[in-house]
Amino acid sequence: MIARLKGLVDSVGEDWAIIDVGGVGYLVFSSAKTLARLPRPGEAASLHVETHVREDHIHLYGFADPVEKDWFRLLLTVQGVGSKVALAMLSALTPEDLARAISAGDKTMLTRAQGVGPKLAARLVTELKDKVAGLALSPSSPAAIQGIGAAPPASAAAEDAISALINLGYRRVEAHAAVLKALEALGEGTATGVVIREGLKILGKEMAR
Repeated sequence: MIARLKGLVDSVGEDWAIIDVGGVGYLVFSSAKTLARLPRPGEAASLHVETHVREDHIHLYGFADPVEKDWFRLLLTVQGVGSKVALAMLSALTPEDLARAISAGDKTMLTRAQGVGPKLAARLVTELKDKVAGLALSPSSPAAIQGIGAAPPASAAAEDAISALINLGYRRVEAHAAVLKALEALGEGTATGVVIREGLKILGKEMAR
């Protein structure tokens, strides 16, 4: 079973990346947040991996840190949550946001993720409410304390800005990375319109390279 991959980034798609390890390209499915944190193609990267073996396929799921991987596993224990929905949730919300939403019974926050409706959000709260505290604050994982790298909380303004950039034709991974950089430069609490304009500038510079 593959638990970790270290290699060179070959290419990145909407919900996947190919990591070249010794000349072998591994297709890894990941959240938008993890994909946004990968370096450029040709540069070294390391991912925590969850391997799913089925009768007709083997799928690899990659994560920036072990906390995100633990949350992926936990989300899959809920009926109605498959790998695509779990990754969508980890794309829309950080582990800290998920823990906060589930603990508080905030179903509206959970429905920000694609594929999560009111019924599934209610089921997530019911089934995971007693499990999230220990996972989110696991002392054995530094990322649980420090958060998910430099990724900011999935605020409504940030999600609105990402959605706006996607509607303009950008891929979600590109939009998420641009908004993340814009918020780092402008600070939390910046108006959505300002974040969108800054994100467009960042994307324009990336395309000009």
